[in-house]
Amino acid sequence: MIVIGLTGGIGSGKSTVSDRFVDLGAVLVDADQIVRELQEPGANVHADMVEYFGTSILNEDASLNRQAVADRVFSDKEALHELNNIVHPPVNREIRRRIREHTDTDHLLVLDIPLLIEGILAGGPPRYIVSGILVVDTRPEIAIQRLVEYRGFSEEDARSRIAAQVPPEKRLELADFVIDNSVTLDELNSQIESAFKWARSLPATEPTPEPDEDS
Repeated sequence: MIVIGLTGGIGSGKSTVSDRFVDLGAVLVDADQIVRELQEPGANVHADMVEYFGTSILNEDASLNRQAVADRVFSDKEALHELNNIVHPPVNREIRRRIREHTDTDHLLVLDIPLLIEGILAGGPPRYIVSGILVVDTRPEIAIQRLVEYRGFSEEDARSRIAAQVPPEKRLELADFVIDNSVTLDELNSQIESAFKWARSLPATEPTPEPDEDS
């Protein structure tokens, strides 16, 4: 198997790229989707979050009110740190479990992690879990426009979210292949096809061992 890491800033259009990779035959391992699954009512992550933050983060049906969670942690570093401690270890274990399912296959896995670069800069996850890093880059003003038009952000909120992320140049420094998503759809598709060929040419990825319960 070959595993690549896919990342990019908010509003970069990363999902468009991952969807196209799937169309071309890749297998998607979506970290955000795994987070949502583990935060469903009845799951341990859901219970741990409620224990720490209280029931104010819940909707009437006991599902997480994600905006309420975001409001709690956006300007509170201690709360954000605790949220990460609750969520990241089980998510990392599940990501690695899903990757190991494809050991001894010729599958191309796209590991979609929005904060992959931030994690590497902070000392983990280790870079060796992927054979290459694909970064989707776009100009900030285009990202802001997308967030406002398609995801209902206010312009102020969009700018704040982008400013809070790692600078784009840090992503580009660690990228093995960059897709510029500030272009037309035809130009984007051409880049995606080139990126797919690049990914397929990479050396096989060695599966990482199952992490300890706390990692």
